[in-house]
Amino acid sequence: MFTIKDILETNQMITQNNLDVRTITMGISLRDCGHPDIKVTAQKVYDKITRKAEKLVQVGEELEMELGVPIINKRISVTPVSMVGESCDSNDYVPLAKALDEAGKAVGVNFIGGFSALVDKGYTKGDRNLICSIPEALAVTDIVCSSVSVGSTKCGINMDAVAEMGRVIKMAAERTADRDAIGCAKLVVFCNAVPDNPFMAGAFHGVTEPETVINVGVSGPGVVKHALEAVRGQDIGAVAETIKKTAFKITRVGQLVAQEAARRLDTQFGIIDLSLAPTPAIGDSVAHILEEIGLESCGCPGTTATLAMLNDAVKKGGLMASSYVGGLSGAFIPVSEDAGMIAAVERGSLTLEKLEAMTCVCSVGLDMIAIPGDVTAETISAIIADEAAIGMINNKTTAVRLIPVPGKTVGEQVEFGGLLGYAPIIAVSKFKADAFIARGGRIPAPVRSLTN
Repeated sequence: MFTIKDILETNQMITQNNLDVRTITMGISLRDCGHPDIKVTAQKVYDKITRKAEKLVQVGEELEMELGVPIINKRISVTPVSMVGESCDSNDYVPLAKALDEAGKAVGVNFIGGFSALVDKGYTKGDRNLICSIPEALAVTDIVCSSVSVGSTKCGINMDAVAEMGRVIKMAAERTADRDAIGCAKLVVFCNAVPDNPFMAGAFHGVTEPETVINVGVSGPGVVKHALEAVRGQDIGAVAETIKKTAFKITRVGQLVAQEAARRLDTQFGIIDLSLAPTPAIGDSVAHILEEIGLESCGCPGTTATLAMLNDAVKKGGLMASSYVGGLSGAFIPVSEDAGMIAAVERGSLTLEKLEAMTCVCSVGLDMIAIPGDVTAETISAIIADEAAIGMINNKTTAVRLIPVPGKTVGEQVEFGGLLGYAPIIAVSKFKADAFIARGGRIPAPVRSLTN
């Protein structure tokens, strides 16, 4: 039973502490849309998305009004397009990306994810075609997001794909150089990618998912920060307990929205993603939570420990609030989307190397990080390999979303606007790993993969 105190507290979370449902994401299977003629496939993709998601935005807006809970984004994820396009007679999948873009705009969503390939262990024809199409696809569409999974704990790391994705990221930056490499902001490289992620740019509708599903991502860094202000001076156990209780309340709000959205859209409720997803808005920062716990500036010694505790407490609280927790579920640390992270980079306490260390204990990885435009494809690939290794060895999802901005260097910044925010250009090591990347092949799966 909810008490008056619970209701008032939730109202304060929404009106004063930036509590929101970050996204309602409808997953849609496109496995029945393949056809030898790519034009027919594109039309079938468009028709199915616009039919299945016709009322998604309307329902989201109705729930906002009725429940008083802001729902910031309404999104769609689809079956990895590399699989959908496999039967087509064309090697160019850009028409399929355009069909996604047009369908997403027709139903009014913010983003549509799934221009994706899963190549943890090797390529099919469709995987190769899709990866080659990514730079152009992201340049000629507005709301399409792309992801490529290059490894997993079970499979190891596909180093051929790692090398190729460094080149693809550079090409995507060059194709959108007139927009500060915005194409790279819509492209994620994964290890241990999950099939029910509601967040962009990495969302896709996995092959084990149902025909359609509703996955919801909640947020609330500002709520957690506010709650911690009441336990200043108390020990770390009290801090963890406060975070856990707050995460429980945040997750219950998301559960309510998710179940009602699924009911009204006549589909099933999939998962709640517990991730604390920050925004560039003041008061909605994961970095500020860490600083409230006791750090002078995010990135200083102690940052990894505080982040590990935060991530664990969020999961424990969320697990008690919902039986269907999934997606990524943790604390995000995207630099450009977090005002506190941006400030930490600007004051020099947060570096690329420290961010990598932090990804060992949180969700998801090196996210929305702008780097100098002259960083080579091989260096980008080496960064991807490092992050994939963290995910593979620790049996967790890790990802890389780097943005090499043409013509810009350390000390400058890039402005994306909206939820993507802005980012200072961060320094990258000048030492090379080109010979390592040139080896290719596959890093074998670790011993911990032998779990059967």
